Amino acid sequence: MTATTRDHTLLELIGMLVDPAARPDPYPVYARIRELGPSVLDLPLWQTPGAVISSYQGCEAVLRDPRMSSQRGRDRNLADLMPPGAPSSVRQRWFLSLDAPDHTRLRRLVSAAFTARRIGRLSERIAGLVDELLDRAAERDGPFDIVEDLAYPLPMTVICEMLGVPAADQEQVREWSSRLTRLIDGFGAPPTEESISGLLALNVYLNELIASRQARPGDDLISALTAVREGGDSLSHDELVSIVALLLVAGHETTVNLIANGALALLRHPEHLAALRESPRAPELAEAVVEETLRYDPPVHITARVATEDMELSGVRLRRGAMVVLLLAAAHRDPRETEKPDVFDPYRPEIKHLAFGLGPHFCLGAPLARLEARLALTRLAQRLPEPVLLQDPPPYRDHVNLRGPLSITVPRPSLLT
Repeated sequence: MTATTRDHTLLELIGMLVDPAARPDPYPVYARIRELGPSVLDLPLWQTPGAVISSYQGCEAVLRDPRMSSQRGRDRNLADLMPPGAPSSVRQRWFLSLDAPDHTRLRRLVSAAFTARRIGRLSERIAGLVDELLDRAAERDGPFDIVEDLAYPLPMTVICEMLGVPAADQEQVREWSSRLTRLIDGFGAPPTEESISGLLALNVYLNELIASRQARPGDDLISALTAVREGGDSLSHDELVSIVALLLVAGHETTVNLIANGALALLRHPEHLAALRESPRAPELAEAVVEETLRYDPPVHITARVATEDMELSGVRLRRGAMVVLLLAAAHRDPRETEKPDVFDPYRPEIKHLAFGLGPHFCLGAPLARLEARLALTRLAQRLPEPVLLQDPPPYRDHVNLRGPLSITVPRPSLLT
């Protein structure tokens, strides 16, 4: 296959991938992209041709490569699209889009407040909240929607309670978050009016909320972040806004998909659902179910890095500033890395995935996401004795990257009270 033919095929396959028709099952498209190997991608919006990497080893190597930057040029242009009078915090990058030393400094300060001890204390509250949500759903008429009744409100409530966002504001925050996630959905497409409005509204809201917490600190994560001091260093107001926005969005959007994708996989594999309900080793199995979900149907499908110098990457020549797109969902089903990768099997001797990244950018919220998913899926298995999917495949959210079901419905009588 010539380079020209291969690039043309790649563009066609990416077109298929972003087509909403592929949302229920993009994995055959990912397999075809993976068969092409590392490939050049030249999109009109990119300043220089980039690359698409879809193998497990290739993605892992890029995530570990110090020549790869997390700072993507599009972020620098967002402030230019804001109306006059927009808060200065919109110009502050989220720290996951920063490199050392800025990323190192901000992550250190955030980690001082977002501790494993703080997350560990949430276990009882999360378990209770799962049952509260299921009890509430059982009392209503009509089908039980696992996404709307459990997968969405659980992580949203948890992260809002952690941060100190009032319950009355949570639905509005959810709506802003849904809009701004369009900023990370695709292959470098320009920000939309919808995504910009969501980012602006959330920044305005958080500026006011953080100012109120600075004036009247409480026992919440925003207050803890405000008070953090490390070697005389602290977070500026704009850094606080940026970090809280990231924690809000990343703290629930991805976990919604993790819980929903895990629930769907279990419903399609009733033998694993029954084992999770009945096995004396259910807690260990629940952990394996979460890890296999992260591999088999991850909540985040795509990430990217930028080349900081001219280089050759897996046989592809790149110029400085070239975008390198990593198809994590394709990498997770690489048959060279995982036996029978298209099979959902929580009993695998080793479950390998890159769902939380690697190295200094490893997801700060991974322990919280794992805890929420484990508790939600375990209790769901215990309270759904013989569930039947009312629609399979279910409808999906219109997201290429943060891909997950829009709803997963089962008959409500099957939900035990």
